[in-house]
Amino acid sequence: MNRHSNRLTFGVLATGAGVFALLQSLITPALPTVQHAMHTSQATVTWVMTAYLLSASIFTPILGRVGDLVGKKRTLVAALIALLIGCLVAALAPNITVLIVARVLQGIAGALFPLSFGIIRDEFPAARVPASISNLSAVIAVGSGLGMVLAGPIVGALDYRWLFWFPVIIVAITAIIAHRYVPESPSRTEGSVNWLASVLLSGWLVALLLPVSQAAKWGWGSATVIVLLVTAVVLFALWALAEARSRNPLIDLRIMRLPAVWTTNTAALLFGGGMYAVWAFLPGFAQTPSSAGYGFGSSVTGAGLLMLPMLVAMFASGILSGRLAGRFPAKAQLTSGAVLGSIACAILAGWHDRPWQVALAAGVFGLGIGLAFASMSNLIVHSVPAAQTGAATGMNANIRTIGGSLGAALMTGLVTGHLQPSGQPYVAGYTHGFALLAVFCLAAAFAALLVPARRAVPSLTPDPNTAADPARAALAPLATASASQPTVRG
Repeated sequence: MNRHSNRLTFGVLATGAGVFALLQSLITPALPTVQHAMHTSQATVTWVMTAYLLSASIFTPILGRVGDLVGKKRTLVAALIALLIGCLVAALAPNITVLIVARVLQGIAGALFPLSFGIIRDEFPAARVPASISNLSAVIAVGSGLGMVLAGPIVGALDYRWLFWFPVIIVAITAIIAHRYVPESPSRTEGSVNWLASVLLSGWLVALLLPVSQAAKWGWGSATVIVLLVTAVVLFALWALAEARSRNPLIDLRIMRLPAVWTTNTAALLFGGGMYAVWAFLPGFAQTPSSAGYGFGSSVTGAGLLMLPMLVAMFASGILSGRLAGRFPAKAQLTSGAVLGSIACAILAGWHDRPWQVALAAGVFGLGIGLAFASMSNLIVHSVPAAQTGAATGMNANIRTIGGSLGAALMTGLVTGHLQPSGQPYVAGYTHGFALLAVFCLAAAFAALLVPARRAVPSLTPDPNTAADPARAALAPLATASASQPTVRG
């Protein structure tokens, strides 16, 4: 087997990242089954999702940076091993506490996303990088939604524990192949991990995402939510100060201030709010009994099948994204993807009486997701120095997750704020919620319009490092300016 095969490397990266993305949604439809099997409460079983979210938000940017420092292949294998152990522990978990710990271990593998993008940039020919990133983004996007389709048949035919046994087998094989055949990226950053910044980053992410994800149960005005949000603001300020003063920042804030980066991240925040909320609430809408005045009374499997048009469309548009990059640049793709998402949510808000109408809206949204996922990743990768790829793409993924948490929390408030005597939400809750998500996606399109067009590096630049890397050339003035200032060690 060729140790330097780009196809083999891509297959390993796509499998690992795809399985992690799959686990994001695979367990969600099975939560009632897990709650019954483990004799726990609904409030407790939701921590199976919350623990995974918090763990991934912490480890994605940190291990992305570690990969930039010590080697992306080495860190990739470690993340796969963590995912393997997490799935094995989850499959064998005797109680809900152990299952939650297992989900924390699985969340470590969130770093597979930035590490995979970094390896592609380092190892693949420059001409193939956009298409490869688009293809990987398509796999990640499809994996994130495929769990909703597969969960019902797996749990119905076998048992919810097989939601983890299947990944155990796949990840074990992937880790072995990655260790043997994925080359170690030559691009490294000098320095060490800024552990103070890591702790502060973890602190403000947890303090932000925890109340946002639990606000529907705790109440937005509760003391717990308010204290945690204030804590998040304080820790964020301390983190930004520590990063600005550090000689070896965990996340280089100069990178985050680049026009192409902050505009793309803004679009990611807004589009993520629409995307994750649609994923979370569309199956529930389909499963609502028609006696509520809407919904189709679908089973878990039936609701998953209604999502198939979305999965097919997002995979197709994601694959085509890289191949059309020359005539349809990433900025235009991101803008178009966000507009398609807005149109889909508008359809769901006003045209949802028949399953085919919902399936049509899902397909349109899938086209938008495929374009947006691929273009966001390509914009970030091509806007930052190679040595910052892991950290920058990790933060982009985190910002998308933060947006998703906010979107889902707002949607929860609208849908569950007023219930019928039967306990079912009123249709107005869904209508207003999907209309709000349409606004989110439209705002993401406006943010995408602010992304600056890529400029060619001037051919007169004599420095081979900057000539080879447009992002490094763009940062050269910042580096020159900072070189004249005294450096404070963090």
